[in-house]
Amino acid sequence: MKSLPQKIRSKKLSSRVDLTAMVSVSFLLIIFFMLVGELSKPKVMDLNLPDNDCDDCLPGCVDVTRIYTIILDKNDKIITYSGLLQSPIGSPKEIEFGKKGIRQELFNIKKMILEYSTTIGKPKNGPIVIIKPSKKSNYGNLVDILDEMTIAKIDTYAIINDFTSEELKLLASK
Repeated sequence: MKSLPQKIRSKKLSSRVDLTAMVSVSFLLIIFFMLVGELSKPKVMDLNLPDNDCDDCLPGCVDVTRIYTIILDKNDKIITYSGLLQSPIGSPKEIEFGKKGIRQELFNIKKMILEYSTTIGKPKNGPIVIIKPSKKSNYGNLVDILDEMTIAKIDTYAIINDFTSEELKLLASK
């Protein structure tokens, strides 16, 4: 006897869909768009502009009594003066690095300028320090001066490489 051929039945497929991969992809997309949104925000920097109602000021309305210049020269030499070199407040002087040298001088200048600013009704106007490294000064001295700015908590300072003829004469004479 011959057996009858059996019908081949098709497998029943599961009607459930596995969404694990879809959830993972959607979380990655959410994280990506959150990160892109955060990084695309514009970065803002505070810009302090000088006052417009200043009597004894430079053309940009900076009070010259707030300016303190530090010139770095070879052999760890520092020459400082207050105001403009054409009409300095006091005479230019040579100072050394360290606690008793430039650091103490910066603390004294800051205190003096803050007291002056308070008397004219602008208590938050601190010193503006201009750092001028000469071509003969070394990189370590510039880093040391920047450290001194941080220690003395001087907020406004700039590194400038332009020397006036008077400053060059001052460097040559000292």
